[in-house]
Amino acid sequence: MTLSIRESTAQDAPEAPTYAQAMEVRGAERILFVSGQIPVRRDGTVPATFAEQAEVAWSNVLAQLRAARMTVDNLVKVTIFLSDRKYIDEYRRTRDAALGGRRIGLTTIITGIFDEGWLLEIEAIAAA
Repeated sequence: MTLSIRESTAQDAPEAPTYAQAMEVRGAERILFVSGQIPVRRDGTVPATFAEQAEVAWSNVLAQLRAARMTVDNLVKVTIFLSDRKYIDEYRRTRDAALGGRRIGLTTIITGIFDEGWLLEIEAIAAA
């Protein structure tokens, strides 16, 4: 069976404007669970601004996908942990840029982050 990852939206549930309410995966041989990726560069530095931190965290997610021979096209579900809801608009912009307009399953949680210097963390599930 060929891999198929597609959006699946119930007709009697509300539609989400920028993400998929549900994703269906068929024919997958591998599933990748990406632990929370933090806004820390390989050299250990943490950018000062939210936008830069988001770019680094997404870059780390993409690096994990590449290591498993996957791309954003393989993403099924992403959970983003934000340190403060004031970052929501900026987070949406950086998310949309990282995903290139792809609609996938998303959950956003406003919470305390492990390190107070980190403004977000991103975990993901991908299939191939």
